[in-house]
Amino acid sequence: MGKVVYDISMSLDGFITAAGQTPLEPMGPGGQRLHDWAFGDDERDREVLSTGLAGTGAVITGRRNYTDALPWWGADGPTGPARLPIVVLCHEIPADPPPPGGVYTFVTGGVEQALKQAREAAGDKDVTVMGGAETGRQFLAAGLVDEISIHLVPVVLGGGTPMFTGGLPVELENISSLQTAAATHLRFRVRR
Repeated sequence: MGKVVYDISMSLDGFITAAGQTPLEPMGPGGQRLHDWAFGDDERDREVLSTGLAGTGAVITGRRNYTDALPWWGADGPTGPARLPIVVLCHEIPADPPPPGGVYTFVTGGVEQALKQAREAAGDKDVTVMGGAETGRQFLAAGLVDEISIHLVPVVLGGGTPMFTGGLPVELENISSLQTAAATHLRFRVRR
């Protein structure tokens, strides 16, 4: 069984989106900057992305993230051509069906049920929890995260969706860090 890795891009001041989000701009004005590292030319950034994807067997995301990003993800989901299974944690199943042939499964029974479904789909590979902040906080609070992978982007957004607010303290052990021009990629193990 693989690890549960919470993976997120974050501004230096701790936001995972900019303020002023709209349906046409779900990351908020300037918020897309947080993901530029994944689409740039630096081979080290691309290696972080490809290594993470290669080790992942399934992804968990929240309903809001799914709703906001679906126009860009389409049927293939956030992993693109890899088409990894995406478990969407939600309170109720959306009235609008996902795109035909999509990779999405909706789970309404909480974080444990979402993780069970994702583990079954992932096999021996890792389960990646990605966006949004509330989903990540729920998994951390439930003690279900083994590692946190933060792509710290050198920008101060000044507002938006904060990643870490409230909740329980979480002790971490530094596993690795890699600095590029676009981001500092940090990996931590959650101490139990």
